[in-house]
Amino acid sequence: MRPGYDESPLNPVPAVVWALVLPMIAAEAVFGLAQLGFVGGGAPGTGLAMRQIAVERTAYIPELVLRLWQMRVFLLDQSWRVLTYSFVHLSLMHAVFVIVFTLALGNLIAHQFRAWAVIALFFGSAILGALVYTLVAGLLPQFQFRPLIGGYPAVYGLVGAFTFLLWTRLGQENANRMRAFTLIGMLLAFQLVFGILFQDGNTTWIAEVAGFAAGFGLSFVLIPGGVARVLRQIRQR
Repeated sequence: MRPGYDESPLNPVPAVVWALVLPMIAAEAVFGLAQLGFVGGGAPGTGLAMRQIAVERTAYIPELVLRLWQMRVFLLDQSWRVLTYSFVHLSLMHAVFVIVFTLALGNLIAHQFRAWAVIALFFGSAILGALVYTLVAGLLPQFQFRPLIGGYPAVYGLVGAFTFLLWTRLGQENANRMRAFTLIGMLLAFQLVFGILFQDGNTTWIAEVAGFAAGFGLSFVLIPGGVARVLRQIRQR
């Protein structure tokens, strides 16, 4: 066989990216099997009940965090919500979108970042997105802020890292670096239209935008070589 013809037409997804999405896939598999009667005793609606219980146990609730902060109380058994909310979703379609985006974007950035840096980008964006969301909720108590459920803030962090890679490459080429923000602009425009048509007062976009900013900002530190490499690449013409 001629050289190169035995290679897969698809780029293999790095193991670290699979490690991030497998908990999401496993959760949906359990919910699906329960809905089909193979898990949980086979009672009607078992899958939906299991999903609801999982959501209640893993969702990040900003009002709870603000209340604990006011009481100067720290509950260790509730602090993990800032990590777990990214892995359980409201529906199968919700999970599918997050999984697909994580696989696609994770595959792109994992070739430029170390494995531990990809994990740091994912969880760092989820955590910072949730914290900014909580801060805004505290500043605007007159509005209702829904719990964070699902991996979109973390996914937007991966979008931020991908934007960072484009931004540095365009800097090397002496091109207009604002073109790097085209993807996030399109996503936000789509989300705005979707929110107007199908959602009423959804505020979770705040966490997603904060996740994007976190992913973009963390990339300066997490990219191999750090800030020095970025400055060197931009200065090269």
